[in-house]
Amino acid sequence: MTEQTIFRKARLADGSLVDLHVMDGRFNAITPASAAGLSAGTDLGGQLVLPGFVEGHIHLDTSFYGDAWRPHIPCTNGFDVRERVAFQARNLSAAAPMAERAKNQLELCIGHGSLAMRSHVMVDGSVGLKHLEVILAICEKYRELIDIQLVAFPQSGILSSPGTPEFLDEALRLGCDLVGGLDPASFDRDVKAHLDVVFGLAGKHGVGVDIHLHDGGTLGLFQIEEIAARTTALGMGGNVAVSHAYALGDIPADALARAGDMLAASGVAIMTNAPGNHAFPPVAALRKAGVTVFSGSDNIRDSWWPYGDGDMLNRASMIGYRSGFYEDWELEAACDVVSYAGAKALGLEGYGIEVGARADFVVLKAEHVPEAVVAVPGERTVYRAGRVVAKDGAVL
Repeated sequence: MTEQTIFRKARLADGSLVDLHVMDGRFNAITPASAAGLSAGTDLGGQLVLPGFVEGHIHLDTSFYGDAWRPHIPCTNGFDVRERVAFQARNLSAAAPMAERAKNQLELCIGHGSLAMRSHVMVDGSVGLKHLEVILAICEKYRELIDIQLVAFPQSGILSSPGTPEFLDEALRLGCDLVGGLDPASFDRDVKAHLDVVFGLAGKHGVGVDIHLHDGGTLGLFQIEEIAARTTALGMGGNVAVSHAYALGDIPADALARAGDMLAASGVAIMTNAPGNHAFPPVAALRKAGVTVFSGSDNIRDSWWPYGDGDMLNRASMIGYRSGFYEDWELEAACDVVSYAGAKALGLEGYGIEVGARADFVVLKAEHVPEAVVAVPGERTVYRAGRVVAKDGAVL
């Protein structure tokens, strides 16, 4: 007979005190907090319980976290994706083994409470499948601790990098969960041909799409419109995301309103990490329109910038700060972006604190969600399927 585990005096997001009952790795009952003095189970002492955070966009293969410090190299004439890719190639050639760096980054994220992740992995003519082979092995080692989706990501472009469509095809056959893209207009300079490859492979393999889009203004908006149109035409709503989508942050309010309605209708999700030196998608306006907005760390101490701590609660705080979120409901929305909205964008099964959901949760020293978002308490315990897997930032 399977033994039941009870977590007593858990404070939920609505403020209620409950006992969480876990069996076979899932919540099988949630009851009002029992009387004081009972010894059975784990007493959480009224601490806040949130579902495991969702790290919706990261690059496990290109981080230098735990490796030697790499001074940031600035672009020569403003932000330039091609130049940053070149800097990345130079730095990676002298980096520690990828498996070691990916392990460091995974444990950083798990330690802070991320129990689901989407990682983009370089698959293109410059590296072939070498990065993917390493990351697939690392994912297998950590499968009991975190759910990981992999995106076959053409960092050097699709049309610009000979052999890339074939490598992407093979990557999906080997186990990637989604196919990616990169700035169809400015990088590959052919939106239709680029998207033909991406959506063609998605249809062939029955996978989702997550496209990096850095282009701003009307050029970026045009590409978002093209992606949304294809998503609608192919019936892929809920399985397509645009990552970064800087254009949504630098277009007029009326254009943003139309874009929000279009994205909501097509079921295209938007990922933002609220980067410090770029316009970024207006989270509140897009959510109000019905768009799924989720988040991720993106780069952690790599060739793109030196920042990143792998803490999605801190990312929620950044999003709230940059978005001017002050009221409690706004701070709760920031937390939703790194939890429930992320789970929706990634299509996670059994997510949340409810009967039948997987018992993946984080226990924090906070009275409520707004306090957690602004205080970002480091003292926290992470549970996977009802078992402790990390405490105060360290994987056990």
